[in-house]
Amino acid sequence: NIIGNTGDNFTDLQPIWDSCWSVHAPSLRRKTMCGTLDYLPPEMIEGKSHDEKVDVWCIGILCYEFLVGHPPFESPSHSETYRRIVAVDLKFPTFVSEGARDLISKLLRRIPNERLSLRAVKEHPWVTANSRRVLPPAFGSAASN
Repeated sequence: NIIGNTGDNFTDLQPIWDSCWSVHAPSLRRKTMCGTLDYLPPEMIEGKSHDEKVDVWCIGILCYEFLVGHPPFESPSHSETYRRIVAVDLKFPTFVSEGARDLISKLLRRIPNERLSLRAVKEHPWVTANSRRVLPPAFGSAASN
């Protein structure tokens, strides 16, 4: 889950994303499907078993949507959206940087085992170049006085 700040302080935190595909079970494999169409990975559309790599797919969808403003496979009909997801018909607007394209393309792989690991996401050059650790005010310089 990702939490966002909707106000001027940290008392206004609101959930902005829930990874509803998350798998935590003894076998770590599932065959059930629920959730938002635009975030479905190919293996779920095809009714195949899936594991935690569905969450990596969702991170790719979320990154694209944050940068572009809409999901990457959004289409006028459900059937066209399904088709585009299964084909990984991924198109980037020209304003998306090469680094972001590289990251998202490595997250949105048709074959789950070819998707980046979470460690690789954290270490990806685009992520490291565009990340900075921001501490809440309670942990900032005022708290150290």
